Amino acid sequence: MASVYIVQEMPNHNLTPAMRFGEMKVLLASNEQITFGPEHAIRRLHQKLRGYRDGDYLLLTGDPVAIGLTCAIAAFYNSDRYTALKWDRREHLYIPVKVDLKAEADSGYMPGVFRQLAAEPG
Repeated sequence: MASVYIVQEMPNHNLTPAMRFGEMKVLLASNEQITFGPEHAIRRLHQKLRGYRDGDYLLLTGDPVAIGLTCAIAAFYNSDRYTALKWDRREHLYIPVKVDLKAEADSGYMPGVFRQLAAEPG
C-alpha cells in the first residue's frame, strides 16, 4: 500500500480527501519549530522518509522550510523523484504532481525566470 507523508500535522485541517492515496503518516508534529535549529527535524525527516519510493505521496502542509526539506529528502531517497498532492479548490480534491529533478536537469530545461537570473551579472 502507498504512503501519504504529511509534512506537518495540521489539527484544524480536514485531510480526509488524501486518504484515498494511501496510509497517512505524519512526519512532524504541529508544534515542531525548525526555525532556530533544523538539525533535529532533518534527522527525523531522514528517518521517516528512508522508505519513500515511487507510488508514495507528499502532502505539503505546514512550515515552508519543513516542506522544502521534505521534498529534498524524499527526492534524495528516490532517485531525485517525488510526487506531491496539490489541492484543487475548484474540484475539491487532491491531484498528484510528479516531480523528476534529474530529468529536468538532464533535458537542459531551465524556466525563463531562472535563465534570466543566471544571465544577470553577479
